[in-house]
Amino acid sequence: MTVGLQLYSMRHCADQIGLLAELPAMGITQVEGYGGVYGDAEAYRAAMDANGITMPSGHMGLDDIENDFDTTLNLAKTLGMQHVFAPYLDASQRPDTSAGYADLAARLSKAGKAYADHGLHFGWHNHDFEFVALPDGGIPMDILLTEAPDITWEADLAWIVRGGRDPLDYIAKYGDRLTSIHVKDIAAEGTNEDEDGWSDLGSGTMDWAALLQACRNQSPNLIYALEHDKPSDPKGYANRSAAAFKTLWEKTHD
Repeated sequence: MTVGLQLYSMRHCADQIGLLAELPAMGITQVEGYGGVYGDAEAYRAAMDANGITMPSGHMGLDDIENDFDTTLNLAKTLGMQHVFAPYLDASQRPDTSAGYADLAARLSKAGKAYADHGLHFGWHNHDFEFVALPDGGIPMDILLTEAPDITWEADLAWIVRGGRDPLDYIAKYGDRLTSIHVKDIAAEGTNEDEDGWSDLGSGTMDWAALLQACRNQSPNLIYALEHDKPSDPKGYANRSAAAFKTLWEKTHD
């Protein structure tokens, strides 16, 4: 098992292509793409190939998917993705009713069908807002997964915690929809404030041994991608967290 790395975590590294040569020594040979590395996809793919790195998944903005689908498809194919995830919705664009989220689910279903026509899988990546009850009582994440039954889910378990829910409950409820897990940790309250309260994997408050076991019980084929939204030492974070993941993996079983 090789853990992946969401490249957004490394966005402050000056040489993004040069970074690829350093990742295998950390035990990282998979990455997850985001907009910051899509500028010259062919050059980036060549650098990945030269360093034995693959990109099984990547993030594409929903606006980009809907307004310029062919570009997102070409990026995905050039970089070797099998899974595309829409990662976020700006606060100004978020519905405030259950009906509004049902409409969003319909948009996601349409995008999923477009990718499926080309042999790719499509899903949603959560943050915290999808777990906060709407004024009418609906829970956005439940609505999205219910109303768009053909899309997959990339579960960011730490954001579920920040949304006030138990990730174990959601793994149990929607485990058959999971294709990818974002692996991140939450620092103890009042610490790591310069990193927005996130921490290296294994140095925080989340019970990743139990979470990883629950994920492995659901499926042996999930993608695991390390992520930290604001690491003060990106390369150190990636190195330490990859080592922590390896230890966790060895202590759990399918």
